[in-house]
Amino acid sequence: MIKKNFKIENKISNKFLDFKFIKKISKNYKNIFNEILLEKNNSNRMLNIFDEKYKFNFNLNDIQKFKKFKTIAIIGMGGSILGNEAINNFLAKKIKKKIYFFNNLDPKKIFNFKKNNKLKNVLFIIISKSGNTIETLSNMLYLKVIKKNSNNIILITESQNNFLLSVARKYNLFYVEHKKFIGGRFSVLSEVGILPAYLMGINIKKLRLNINNVFKKKESLFLKKSSINLAALLNSKKVTNLIFLNYAPELEKFLFWCQQLIAESLGKKGYGFLPVISNAPKDHHSLLQLYLDGPKDKLFYVFSLDEKYKTSNLRSSLKFINKKNLNDIKFAQKNALIQSLKKNKIPFREFKIKKTSEEVIGELFTYFILETIIVGKLMKINPFNQPGVEQVKNFTKKLLS
Repeated sequence: MIKKNFKIENKISNKFLDFKFIKKISKNYKNIFNEILLEKNNSNRMLNIFDEKYKFNFNLNDIQKFKKFKTIAIIGMGGSILGNEAINNFLAKKIKKKIYFFNNLDPKKIFNFKKNNKLKNVLFIIISKSGNTIETLSNMLYLKVIKKNSNNIILITESQNNFLLSVARKYNLFYVEHKKFIGGRFSVLSEVGILPAYLMGINIKKLRLNINNVFKKKESLFLKKSSINLAALLNSKKVTNLIFLNYAPELEKFLFWCQQLIAESLGKKGYGFLPVISNAPKDHHSLLQLYLDGPKDKLFYVFSLDEKYKTSNLRSSLKFINKKNLNDIKFAQKNALIQSLKKNKIPFREFKIKKTSEEVIGELFTYFILETIIVGKLMKINPFNQPGVEQVKNFTKKLLS
């Protein structure tokens, strides 16, 4: 599929596909896509995030007072923070502020942050859909930034009773409602991702500008074929490992967002792809042998960015690198990898990203969310829940009680 902002090519051999299964699920696709279109236009459903008239639970005028902060610390877990990290990573050259992310329990990191920063000069954005996420609350309480009428804190959580909401009310803190019907890993284009992006200095209108492109006829036909083939691969269980082979550092955090999206949405009922993020060409020298000559249980997503940094040509007696720059070498390695995947008949998809811009990252988020949801529905897997995650959360609370 050729698009203005990115290009996707699917190279999946027929030997990996069960055409009887494809024929069976293809009959359901139209109904599934129509359901998505209906949900997109319903303000009380999750996919309303793709609607051009989506109503945010915050007013830009109300958050202008927070734009003065030059340092921002975002605290959250999983879908509450991964999208923000992806935006920051992909659009780093547009962001002039210092952005810190606390997405784990890392005592050394948070200790050093507290030691090296005047916390009153830091804007804290604390995000938890449930309002009870143990790691998020632990980091927040360790920093001891919650004070009455604090003017450097934004809390984003559901409106139902929870710990974070009770803190907002007790201390009269700025609070934005996290819509109950929007799951964490699907929330990046809602308040969860758009509010922090705005305060980072990102153009949020551009971020959402092209998200409806995926619904256009040509693009939706490609989405149909890709989703059906991925569902067939998932159903076959011949492919269980999904390798994100990444040649663009600007996409690294986006791929961590993708990792959660695909793992949590589709890893159910004995099915699933294990998404592994592999940085290239570095991993050519550690994992490539296994990738090409090991078990044939892998699907590769090869990511690259057309945008090139200016680097001078090398001068060397080695003819194959003489007068070549670093971009030339990296792209040659990527293309050599593609040739090897083809020769070894290993299934892969290639994602060529045109440039780093708000429009591109917004469209990428949209495409991956829609494709993942459709694959789940074709497989009769609920892409919106995560029973395994909830089980561990419950066991943790019992052990700490």
